[in-house]
Amino acid sequence: MTEILQTSIPYNPLAPRPLPGIQPLKPEDWLRFDAGFAAQVAERERLLRDHPDAVLAMDAGAAPAAQELLDQVLAVRYGAGTDADHVTRPDGVKVAINRAQPMETLGRIAQQDFCILVRPEDGAEHVLTAAVLCFPASWTLAEKFMKPLLAIHGPVKDYDAGIARRVQRLFDGVQVGRPLWRFNALWYADPSLHQPRLERDPRPTSTPETQNYMRSELQSIYRLPETRAVVFSIHTTVMSRAQVLAQWGARSEME
Repeated sequence: MTEILQTSIPYNPLAPRPLPGIQPLKPEDWLRFDAGFAAQVAERERLLRDHPDAVLAMDAGAAPAAQELLDQVLAVRYGAGTDADHVTRPDGVKVAINRAQPMETLGRIAQQDFCILVRPEDGAEHVLTAAVLCFPASWTLAEKFMKPLLAIHGPVKDYDAGIARRVQRLFDGVQVGRPLWRFNALWYADPSLHQPRLERDPRPTSTPETQNYMRSELQSIYRLPETRAVVFSIHTTVMSRAQVLAQWGARSEME
């Protein structure tokens, strides 16, 4: 069990909104780095090196969208053009831009995980066609890859047909330059960032005595302008219970 913890979070995770809980996101806030960047990215580097098959997936048809996403991240976070051959991360590490492996490169230069979803011409739902997922929270990329949204969310108790229709409308309707976001928050006994879990192996129920860490994901929906693919990005924050309550107060603590 490895502790990589943040000490603050920019929204109140103890006041969750009903699903889907979507809000507008300022474009400049799409990809933020926080004080946990160096430690989280070091863990990402380890996972990409030691377990690439577990954290990377890309269908051949998703390559143009993956390349476009890489260019977007380079421009937004690093001010780099499409001809950039390297960037220097906030932790001072120089990273080569490998355009033959766009998802892996994204995993090394951003704090977020990224999932690319595309709606086939004859399909009713968006399908997960590429991802770099270093920090899964009780799910496994191999089980979700190339599946549509409803199947991806099958184990989620509150994700019923009505929620599925609303989420699909959001994926259909999100506009270029007008990203959307939501968050979740759960108490965990284990603060590890990499917690894959198969659908048949649900997360063990913890007790108030063991729920010492809060894990929250800032999830955003972003439309790529050229390929029109949708990017679902995940910024993970893990904090100790004491730190969460110190920032946001016990009166709004989650059940």
